[in-house]
Amino acid sequence: MEPKFQVQLKIQKPVSEVFDGVVNPRKLSGYFVKTASAPLVSGTTVKWSFTEAPDAFDVVVREVTKDERITLEWEAAEGGYNTLIEMNFKPIDAGNTLVQIRESGWKPDEKGFKSSYDNCGGWMHMMTCLKAYLEHGINLREGGAY
Repeated sequence: MEPKFQVQLKIQKPVSEVFDGVVNPRKLSGYFVKTASAPLVSGTTVKWSFTEAPDAFDVVVREVTKDERITLEWEAAEGGYNTLIEMNFKPIDAGNTLVQIRESGWKPDEKGFKSSYDNCGGWMHMMTCLKAYLEHGINLREGGAY
């Protein structure tokens, strides 16, 4: 069995606003990361840091198709190899967007499965924070990190 997952959530905003909420470093740092070094642009590597993990993570941006898809890679928690993150943005109608995030590529061992479970929860948390931020202007992570 391969460790991989998909999470999804409907956000009550147009696809262009939702997409910008992920690629724009100012907005991304308003609800998810502590800092993002640059926008998500195909072929670049950006750095994300988190309050609970202040050392910046390298995020390799493989593909960005405006208002549709973002593909990223970053190092697996156990180190030594990367996992693949695929974000898809699907307009439901003019004011609603379905966001789907998949991550795959872990080694099929105990550490790989643990990392995949941790990241599954992390991406679902990211999407709920994105929803609160875009729909209500609330930063759910503020004061929530340990």
